[in-house]
Amino acid sequence: METTATFCTIVPPHILDRLAQSEDPAVHGPARRTLERDSLFRTQRRISAVRGASAPDGTPSGRPLRTIYDAAQQDSLPGTKVHAESDQPAEDQAVNQVRAWLGATFDFYLKAYGRHSIDDCGLSLNATVHFGDGYGNAFWNGEQMVLGDGMGEVFLGFTHDLDVVAHELTHGVTQYTADLDYHGQSGALNESVSDVFASLIKQYALGQSADRADWLIGAGLFGPAIHGEALRSLKAPGTAYDDPRLGKDPQPATMDDYVRTSRDNGGVHINSGIPNHAFYLAAGALGGNAWERAGRIWYATLTGGELATDADFADFARLTAATARSLFGDGDEIQAVLKAWSMVGVPTE
Repeated sequence: METTATFCTIVPPHILDRLAQSEDPAVHGPARRTLERDSLFRTQRRISAVRGASAPDGTPSGRPLRTIYDAAQQDSLPGTKVHAESDQPAEDQAVNQVRAWLGATFDFYLKAYGRHSIDDCGLSLNATVHFGDGYGNAFWNGEQMVLGDGMGEVFLGFTHDLDVVAHELTHGVTQYTADLDYHGQSGALNESVSDVFASLIKQYALGQSADRADWLIGAGLFGPAIHGEALRSLKAPGTAYDDPRLGKDPQPATMDDYVRTSRDNGGVHINSGIPNHAFYLAAGALGGNAWERAGRIWYATLTGGELATDADFADFARLTAATARSLFGDGDEIQAVLKAWSMVGVPTE
């Protein structure tokens, strides 16, 4: 299977751009280095492709195969192998955290949707910790997870949050299914799908129903001096942070505030707030465990083979409505989906 290798980060460029303009060297230094590394990796991914792993012999295992590497604050990947699937817990808590989050993501996709790893063929889950010197991001590069140790008082280590790892691994699921183009509305859908399933994976791991979930992405990333609760909010896009160093969360919740920009591949981390909010509204209307009905609709839409790589919001909305009807008939599910997309201003017809 041939797939497009997309470089996807959890922290959007507009936040790092703002931090890079700080007068404080302790802030702008790591931010500029992070932007430089991200730009390099993004360029490398644009000129290369990743061939998806072929299906292994026999039935894929119901257990993950995890390998973790340590970059030791250097920029080379994957780094030194420090943990294999059969190893006992490590002394390095970053290794143990990432191992747990890789496993939680694997378990969710297997138990909720019958998916065997991110490619549905038992693909090994590889991750590198301690990447770069003051690297303030985490990313999926088409082959593996990579996580930095943060930027001092702004970003804490990126291994602490399950939803960071779940978000990035879900970019891998998208890569092996709909393979959504990473620009414009298709790119915003790519980012939104990762946010949606990252939130669902966290809810699943915590045993939370839709009404108990925080619907936040990256709630543990900011240092205590930062005025903000997370990178993004599916419940209330545009409210996740408002800080002198970071600026104000620019995500729109509806098409009325859609942002037209040439930055960040056409605002993929910004306009993702619109489909994010549509999912939150649908899941909230249905109640219960969000992965069972709303999540199942989104997952079937992503993996069903009808979603074009260049799909826009309206394409995705129409397909989620059709999927809801196909899975559940003309009941609460289709009504919740139609109303959610209407509330954010995206047509379904």
